Formats: sequence, C-alpha cells, structure tokens
Amino acid sequence: VPNLQGPRYVSPAPNGGFVVSEECGDVKVFTSSRKLLCSLSSKYGHRFGNPAGVCVDVDGSILVADEQHRTVHLFPERGAPVCLVSAGLRKPTGVACSSFGHLFVADAGENCVKVFKYHVRPP
Repeated sequence: VPNLQGPRYVSPAPNGGFVVSEECGDVKVFTSSRKLLCSLSSKYGHRFGNPAGVCVDVDGSILVADEQHRTVHLFPERGAPVCLVSAGLRKPTGVACSSFGHLFVADAGENCVKVFKYHVRPP
C-alpha cells in the first residue's frame, strides 16, 4: 500500500481489510483489496494529535490511541466518535481489545499496560 504519510500501527479489520495510523495525524481504513475505504479524520471530522495504536473490536468499531491528546477514541461504523479514555494516560501508544469488552492500553509514559472495561455484550 503506497502513499501513506508515516505509517505507524496497523490492525486487521473485518472482511479482510485493515486500519493504519499515520504520523501526519490521520487513520486510514482499507478494504481487503487494499483500496482506501475512508480516512477517519474526513469521515468523522475528528482532529487527531498523534494517532498511534489502532484496533478493531467485535462490533467493527475502530479504536485509536492518541499520544498527543492522551486519549483513546472509539469510531463506530455508524454514529459519532466516543472518547473512551480522557484521563490517566501519559503516552498511550498501543491498544488492543478483547471480545469480553476489555480495552488494553500500553502507556509508554508510565511503562505499563492499563485495562479498562468499555462494553458489555449481552449473554
């Protein structure tokens, strides 16, 4: 995939696609055929500081750690972005999520991994 602006982190997405964070302050979503599906900045009108870790949850929502803003945002397939973590992070670099609704955030500023519960699916 050419023409990325400082690619940093990548994560698989549903249907064989993938998500890439870029140093220039954007996150791009690609299809399984490596075609650009969308830019999260453009689609949601969201301004990233320095997007880092990305992952996709079981609902297909994209989660992004922003080092500069010290936040983690969730970008649903439909609807507005949701700030999941807005305090307590010094330098969030990596994110991962479990099918049980746990969000794992690698915080390089505190040399630790922080665990949050953000979604509970009905049994």
